[in-house]
Amino acid sequence: MSTKQYAKLGIEALIVVIVLALFLGQLLGQPILLSYVFTGSMAPTMDPGDGFVAVPSALVTEYSEGDVITFEAEEIQGGGLTTHRIVGETEQGYVTRGDANPFTDQDGGEPHVQEAQIVAKAGTVGSTVIVVPHLGTVVMGLQDAIETVQQQAAMLFGFQSLQGTQGLAYLLFGLSVLAYIFETMREGGKSRERGRSRTRENGTDTTLILVVLAAVLMISATAAMVVPAGTEQFGVVSSQSASENPTVIQQGTTENLTYIVPNGGLVPTVVFLESETDGIEAAPDELYLEGQSSLNATVSITAPPETGYYRYFLTEHRYLAILPPSLIADLHGIHPWVPLGVINGLLGGGIYLIGRVVIGTDRVRIRSRDRPSSSFVSRLFE
Repeated sequence: MSTKQYAKLGIEALIVVIVLALFLGQLLGQPILLSYVFTGSMAPTMDPGDGFVAVPSALVTEYSEGDVITFEAEEIQGGGLTTHRIVGETEQGYVTRGDANPFTDQDGGEPHVQEAQIVAKAGTVGSTVIVVPHLGTVVMGLQDAIETVQQQAAMLFGFQSLQGTQGLAYLLFGLSVLAYIFETMREGGKSRERGRSRTRENGTDTTLILVVLAAVLMISATAAMVVPAGTEQFGVVSSQSASENPTVIQQGTTENLTYIVPNGGLVPTVVFLESETDGIEAAPDELYLEGQSSLNATVSITAPPETGYYRYFLTEHRYLAILPPSLIADLHGIHPWVPLGVINGLLGGGIYLIGRVVIGTDRVRIRSRDRPSSSFVSRLFE
């Protein structure tokens, strides 16, 4: 393979990684590698539709004034992910503001931002944010096109399940099947003039097939562990007197709430509950859930001596129980991402090794007729 071909493959692989990162970020509600802004609140640093390198909060050790962060807003534009700059810090939390805005978010009614609300930090070179111009514009255009296709498919086949995130998965699977069939038909026109050895060379490498299968399995497993997890917010009022309302707690006292932890999947799951703010605890903080079951945990919230409205945060981490729970707990103690990596490695590596044993190492060959192929995939592997 020539240098030009390697460069072409590298560029195409980079595009695939970017698309997958943006797709997974949308699916998980957590920017992965890249994100983008769709308003002008961060101009001139980032214009509407510009992208930026997003460093997940789990990899950030501390935040300081001047950092551009993506956080779960409660009031800004009705709530949701917002990318603004930290302009101050108080005992209540971080003060944030868009570079183009004359007032802080907190002046507009947004509560002070807690670290538990931050999902990513914009990557920088020195103090300059790494911006990818127009990335968001392209992504939003693709999203609109995909949503249109989903709506048309739902109307055509009469299945509402073809819309939304689940529908997108169905759509991608269907397109993959069609692409495979189309490519197989094109490959079917290849000549047999060069004999069996040449056919073997032109077949599809089983390594590629197994890598794709492993990637699909790992993406599915990651979604199963990350999507149901996340940070839960408890808003309570510290009051001078007790109340029957469990979210109104007498100052200086503790109230217990029932927290339901469900597992809608078939695979058993290990769940960890961690306090992100002082004054809140969960017991038990580690649960083992069988498939399609649920357990109750008790969340204890202690109101501060001062009256007022306070927010408490509890983070839920989930892992597929394909390892002993004690081992998962040890790995989780190192870092919450470590069990994710180990579990995905076992799943991906397992299906790859099993595939090697079952399928072997030969290329997948298709007997063909005398007709040249000019397909994109063929050109990549010739």
